[in-house]
Amino acid sequence: MSKALIIFLMMFSWATQADTLKALNVDRAVPNSMHLSFANDSNITPKKGDFKIVNYVLMSNEEGERWAVITLTNLSSGNRELSEEHLLALFADGSRFMPMELKLGFKGNETQSLTVSFADYKFPILSVYSSNDL
Repeated sequence: MSKALIIFLMMFSWATQADTLKALNVDRAVPNSMHLSFANDSNITPKKGDFKIVNYVLMSNEEGERWAVITLTNLSSGNRELSEEHLLALFADGSRFMPMELKLGFKGNETQSLTVSFADYKFPILSVYSSNDL
């Protein structure tokens, strides 16, 4: 009977730990005034658009998932559609990646927040930017 209880407790402990690893944590904020100067040999840039990032919060977990809550404003007076090509994340090794697929409509001059995934990556995100933030 005690063996079964020990096995049950071990399995419960493992399942609880697995859920903890998947939970996202807010990463330490990097000041926007911090100047980063990684080489961009491949000239990777976000697609030109009418979107300006107001602010963002970076999140990750122990498994390497990278997420961001991003607040953007449509600088145009007309309706626009935001796609993943309008955003880039700069990682701590100098890599730049677009978020996973996304589409979001904006009315003229509208501000919205959204949560996007930048998949799994070993290095943390240092910043997120659009063509209007360069």
